[in-house]
Amino acid sequence: MNDLGPVAWPPAPIKTERLVLREPEARDRAVFIELHASSKVYTYLGGPRSRDELEREMPEAPGRRPGSFVVDLGGAMIGQVLLGRVTEHLCPTAVGKVDLGYLFLPRAWGFGYATEACAAALDWLEDVLPGEPVVLATQTANIPSMRLATKLGFTEVERYRAWDAEQWLGLRSAVGPRG
Repeated sequence: MNDLGPVAWPPAPIKTERLVLREPEARDRAVFIELHASSKVYTYLGGPRSRDELEREMPEAPGRRPGSFVVDLGGAMIGQVLLGRVTEHLCPTAVGKVDLGYLFLPRAWGFGYATEACAAALDWLEDVLPGEPVVLATQTANIPSMRLATKLGFTEVERYRAWDAEQWLGLRSAVGPRG
């Protein structure tokens, strides 16, 4: 994935009922390491990276690029939402579209934060790139991610095999349901 093209970055923080989506900061580094080292978070993403490797390689202010939002709850990072143009993919249908990705700390699961944050990011995207189609890919075995995709208005366009598992690709048109 690469950036979102002509979109001004960073935007003003996006506030929802409970969350703030903002640009990553140096204070978020420890949470980025925790996210990427979590075997729970990376169950369907190829497995976690080693904490030592992440400590060595993680920049001081990780995730700073257009389309990378920290999800902040009460002044602390609980996750990340990513929007980026797909330049290559195992599923050719996705190439050229904007991809929605997200990672949340396990302690933040089950409270609707992912739905709230992803819906806010999609609303922001609709404002800055009206009519832009968005894709979301997940393993079919990742039932919570499949449920989230449906709540956000994604519909299945293709299934494919990658990383020894069945993958699901959903598409959300700009006129899809909000929140």
